[in-house]
Amino acid sequence: MENFKFLGVILNEGSNNQIYLQERINNANKTYFMLQTFFKNKSISKKLKLRLKNTIINKMLTYASETWTLTNRDIKAMNISERKVTRRILGPVYDNEKENWRILTNKEIYSRAGKPTIIETIRLNRVCWLGHI
Repeated sequence: MENFKFLGVILNEGSNNQIYLQERINNANKTYFMLQTFFKNKSISKKLKLRLKNTIINKMLTYASETWTLTNRDIKAMNISERKVTRRILGPVYDNEKENWRILTNKEIYSRAGKPTIIETIRLNRVCWLGHI
């Protein structure tokens, strides 16, 4: 028996989270694309869009994350996924010095989002979860 799904979690003999984590990232991307018309609507504020992202997409991405053992590769994949969605929501910015449009840098994304990163959220969830044990 290689892999099987139990209570929404893919389990395998090696206790490898990478397959499960990739499925979580794929599901979060599917959710983003289902809500893409909402996220691309110019009449809705970026603050509300980020709030929806934090409420729906991040929760889907971090479901049962309290029990995960994350490697550096997993952390990188989670951060990339989060930044990709946030960058799409915030859109490009006009650079007055170079007089052209550019995408936001990673630091700019985190400062504009004003929320903890996905990895910080997972760590906070672990602390809360350990308090219940």
